[in-house]
Amino acid sequence: MESATDKMREVVVKVKNVTVSEKPQGEKKAKKVKSESSDGPLELNLEPDYIQHRVALFEKLRAEYDAEVAAKPREEITITLPDGKTIVGKSWETSPAEIARGISQSLFQKTVISLVDGQLWDLERPLEGSCKLELLDFNHPEGKKVFWHSSAHVLGEASERRFGCHLTYGPPTDEGFFYDMALPEGNAVVAGDLKPLETIALKAIKEKQKFERLEVSKENLLEMFKYSKYKRYFIETKIPDGEKTTVYRNGPLIDLCVGPHIPHTGRITSFKVMKNSASYWQNDAKNESLQRIYGISFPDKKQMTEHLHMLEEAAKRDHRKIGKEQELFFFNELSPGSCFFLPHGARIYSVLMEFLREEYWTRGYEEVMTPNMYNVKLWETSGHWQNYQENMFSFDVEKDKYGLKPMNCPGHCLLFAHRERSYRELPWRVADFGVLHRNEFSGALTGLTRVRRFQQDDSHIFCTNEQVKEEIHGLFDFLETVYGLLGFTFKLKLSTRPEEKFVGDIESWNKAEAQLQEALEEFTTAGGSQWELNPGDGAFYGPKIDITISDALKREHQCATIQLDFQLPQRFELQYNVGEATKSGETGEETHYKRPVMIHRAIYGSFERFIAILTEHFAGKWPFWLSPRQIMVIPVMVGATDYVLEVQKLFRAKGMHVDVDLSGNTMNKKIRAAQIAQYNYIFVLGAQERDSRSLNMRNRDDPATQQKGEMVPLDEALEKFCKLKSERRLENKL
Repeated sequence: MESATDKMREVVVKVKNVTVSEKPQGEKKAKKVKSESSDGPLELNLEPDYIQHRVALFEKLRAEYDAEVAAKPREEITITLPDGKTIVGKSWETSPAEIARGISQSLFQKTVISLVDGQLWDLERPLEGSCKLELLDFNHPEGKKVFWHSSAHVLGEASERRFGCHLTYGPPTDEGFFYDMALPEGNAVVAGDLKPLETIALKAIKEKQKFERLEVSKENLLEMFKYSKYKRYFIETKIPDGEKTTVYRNGPLIDLCVGPHIPHTGRITSFKVMKNSASYWQNDAKNESLQRIYGISFPDKKQMTEHLHMLEEAAKRDHRKIGKEQELFFFNELSPGSCFFLPHGARIYSVLMEFLREEYWTRGYEEVMTPNMYNVKLWETSGHWQNYQENMFSFDVEKDKYGLKPMNCPGHCLLFAHRERSYRELPWRVADFGVLHRNEFSGALTGLTRVRRFQQDDSHIFCTNEQVKEEIHGLFDFLETVYGLLGFTFKLKLSTRPEEKFVGDIESWNKAEAQLQEALEEFTTAGGSQWELNPGDGAFYGPKIDITISDALKREHQCATIQLDFQLPQRFELQYNVGEATKSGETGEETHYKRPVMIHRAIYGSFERFIAILTEHFAGKWPFWLSPRQIMVIPVMVGATDYVLEVQKLFRAKGMHVDVDLSGNTMNKKIRAAQIAQYNYIFVLGAQERDSRSLNMRNRDDPATQQKGEMVPLDEALEKFCKLKSERRLENKL
């Protein structure tokens, strides 16, 4: 039972939240039988036969299960709460809901799901033995996932009742939930369907439909879902013969699902259908096209109001919108997923890179350059070909197969190995801004956040075992410096060994995970960010620390990563000379050599994605040091033109981006245009400023300076602006 459930859970966990708001390249266009306004009845006049078939079989099996439970002996059990308090209950009778109600009705009402001995557990599901019990509300990450997963089932019910569709999967995401489905005759969902779907969902919510859990054998599952090739696929491929998994029922909907769920649909106080798009079965462009419907829900209306306001603000800050308005970048269909950075966008790119280069110099990094393509023998040695091949661009060259590099680490191993290394050279910190390529699905490409061609602030540290902890602490300091400068807070997660795809022995993995955990605990004790465990989400070659930053809208983004790797040094047979002979840990023989430890590290992640995050974080109002449009100089009259050009020359000589507006527009129009373009400062210069060798400055972020700015002597202003730029201050103030 457990293995089948785990495999079903894997299906849900691995579903990517791929937004396909734009039609993917090569996707077949679904037929539409209606226009964008959907007329006709709210629901189907005659529900599909499969609904009654499912319900009849479910009720038969449920009656059998209830009889089994009724016959089980009731034994005294002890339930231990997080504060150490114990409560006595009965097996197969006492439920987490009963415990919550016994403490207080308000606690029960706000509890979404329970945790029983670390396992998520339905509130109304009877406990089977003595256990530790924790009650989770919506604000807990797991509580939120369960709430949105249950809401996805409500959306699935509404979709079946309106379309008679075949549901595929409907997982929670970081931003709500979605359900993928195949409509009869290849029809498509249109915008006019969204409100009716919401109306049907609200009816289901009002009915307070219970979520009922039932374990069902593979044989009965195939009978229950015989109408759906999608559900049959999951049953046939993920559930071994002779085993069971669970289904959940709410109202007429019965779905293959590992759960758990909220007690009933009435817990969903606020529900909204957000949008629809196309998707692919199993997110594979080779498969048939499906329809995807997105939704969001909350346990109270205030949260929905706040969320919708946040979405409005996020739309204003959308990096694709700002990138177009500020002429930062664009994409072209002739090179999907590869960004064209225009001059102003390239300025941001270059300044971010320059900042890191300064930090590299201070922190003892050495920059290198490595090839873009390698023979696949390199990737076979590293293990990437076996584990990452589908995400690589590969091609034949003179009868050999080559691949564009999706990451730098194997190439850096060749750098380390090209000559003998001494322990005196360690730690060796190698930085590389080389171009990388990853073969992302066309439907997954989204602005700068998901691309095929990109650059990373990629670095690898080769060090001894004894140096690992110090290097990790150095990286924590690096994170605080970079993210603090940009106004980000961050969280840390330790991601451990994946259950299936990994290389190397478990002992090495355990050792690596222990070292990272020790460094994290010391960092937290010293006043650094708190950290949490993220089991099974490590890279296939080693455990990692994922760093999540929080932006101005409190959205979280995973950018930085620190990965400890004992595997690649072994695969590439990397070694360094320790001087005196020691016993080898691998052979037990005396040797002068040891394997280095390899630390993978990135702080921005990809420049492209980081620029997208920064664009939305600052809402296009860049801090002065990072701004592609720092100063606009506007003459009041033709007689001031020479002085305007002189000022531009002086400031540009100090490395500042200064433009002048000598067009025929009125002065007010010139000022307004510069304000819309988000110049940090506008200099309005006339005879008075020319004759006194001074500047009349308007600060973008200071409303008091918008009518007539402060008058500052030219030399003094130049000095202050140089300081503002060099200090990389967030505040736009001299």
